[in-house]
Amino acid sequence: MKCILLAAGYATRLYPITKNFPKPLLEVADNTILGHILAKIEKVDEIDMVYVVTNDAFYNHFREWASDLKTGKKIVVVNDGTSTNETRLGAVGDIRYVLEQENPDDEIMVLAGDNLFDFELTDFVSFYRQAGTDCISCHVIDDVERIKRTGVVEIDENGLVVGFQEKPAEPRSNLGVPPFYLYKKETLPLISQFLDEGNKGDAPGHFIPWLLRKKEVKAFRFEGQRYDIGTLESYEEVKRIFEKR
Repeated sequence: MKCILLAAGYATRLYPITKNFPKPLLEVADNTILGHILAKIEKVDEIDMVYVVTNDAFYNHFREWASDLKTGKKIVVVNDGTSTNETRLGAVGDIRYVLEQENPDDEIMVLAGDNLFDFELTDFVSFYRQAGTDCISCHVIDDVERIKRTGVVEIDENGLVVGFQEKPAEPRSNLGVPPFYLYKKETLPLISQFLDEGNKGDAPGHFIPWLLRKKEVKAFRFEGQRYDIGTLESYEEVKRIFEKR
């Protein structure tokens, strides 16, 4: 299994601190955001390689970060060639870019490089093995206004996805879908097909409703918190939470 960490955004909502510095490398409780995520990845024995896809503007920051790491995983920093927010490839575009440039002949875990979480990725992989399908993740979000700003999933008693809404005005469930995915090897060519058909690929979740029309997908329901670091306020809150721990 390979892992793709999405770290090619420009984090304009966090300006000025991310104007010349990548959000995933911001400090949280004596580690970087990406460092916390990598600590979770380290526990997944199946993962032997991690692709960190970033942009040309921040490429050297990630190269320097990777050179100082002490990890049992091979880390490959991939430059998607973009240099501005206006020319970014989008999350799905970056996944395709890594697949085309690196040609990993394996199943893939995809994680956003700016989301921290309490659950263990080993549990996610165990669920995926039992499911035998592509897998997304989900968790309960009781704040109605918050869940309107994310993907919302409906699942049956076996975890099979039976409905999906992207940022709905009227959510049909309280299960939000964060950007954590596991894709089977045979699913990977569909990512290019999705984009070639002209579909929007800015957010990684845009691929899921399209995929559901072609294949069964199951959802791993996790407990605990997920922290989406998207604004200065949310960044300061996450720092307070992790420093207390």
